[in-house]
Amino acid sequence: MKKKILITIGSIIAVLVLGIGGYAAYLYHYVQKTADKMYEPVAEEDQSAAKQREENLSNKKPISILLLGVDEREGDVGRSDTLMVMTVNPKTEKMQIVSIPRDTKTEIIGEGKTTKINAAYAYGGVKMALDTVENFTNIDINYYAQVNMEALSDLVDAVGGITVNNELDWIDEGYYKKGYHYEEGNIQLDGPKALGYVRMRHLDPNGDFGRNERQRKVLTAIIDKAASISSVSKFDDILNVLGSNVKTNMTFDEMMDIQKNYRGARNNIEQYEVTGTGDTSTGTYYLVVSDEEKQKVHDMLADNLEQ
Repeated sequence: MKKKILITIGSIIAVLVLGIGGYAAYLYHYVQKTADKMYEPVAEEDQSAAKQREENLSNKKPISILLLGVDEREGDVGRSDTLMVMTVNPKTEKMQIVSIPRDTKTEIIGEGKTTKINAAYAYGGVKMALDTVENFTNIDINYYAQVNMEALSDLVDAVGGITVNNELDWIDEGYYKKGYHYEEGNIQLDGPKALGYVRMRHLDPNGDFGRNERQRKVLTAIIDKAASISSVSKFDDILNVLGSNVKTNMTFDEMMDIQKNYRGARNNIEQYEVTGTGDTSTGTYYLVVSDEEKQKVHDMLADNLEQ
């Protein structure tokens, strides 16, 4: 099912810029300052990679982006609980989002071991996560956007709460508050409730797949709500949350180029989630992805990166 959603941080910023109305002059400058605060190049990146990105945008070539939703809690280095690879083709005006379950068993590039793909970030940060996902998908990834999942709570509150269509009736075991009832149907969520909603996994018969779908729903609801906001104080709150909890190697100018030249792809979105077979033979659960599935994912992504 097609959904008009915006997942990249660049698109979030662009939506805010487009929706600011009479506050344009003031907030455009504020948005630029926020984007500068979020900017963080990939460690040890070759300068040729940055030049290649600039060339891609100048010539309106397809681009690829890795979205990392990182669960960073006190005393823990964090793991990438959400991994999505996005490709955007401005010529065909098609956006593609491929979700990789966090339990996917794969080689961790730079660490010399095979384990769950979400461990790559814990071992080597963004650089190792990028290298590992590039190896898994066999495509080059141009950009990354890392979001602290704890910030989802603040972001939901900053937009004044959200509404999502909950397809699974369940009683919370402590993700938000033990005993809280997430009823089936349209439900209202404040920040803490939204964080509990996306973190729940073991009560969902679809496991990570169901969890990833709930994350997409919350992100979509946040952005839809943000796009309709006209209060300057609300924009201040939203930008403060983004500036403190998002890191990306997109510059402000690159964000604006993407918004200007690639936005047509937002109306033609294809979503896919990597599939595999559950394996607990070692005492730890892994999602084992076949070579055939990996090839399918590669072909899918590579096809949308064709010029």
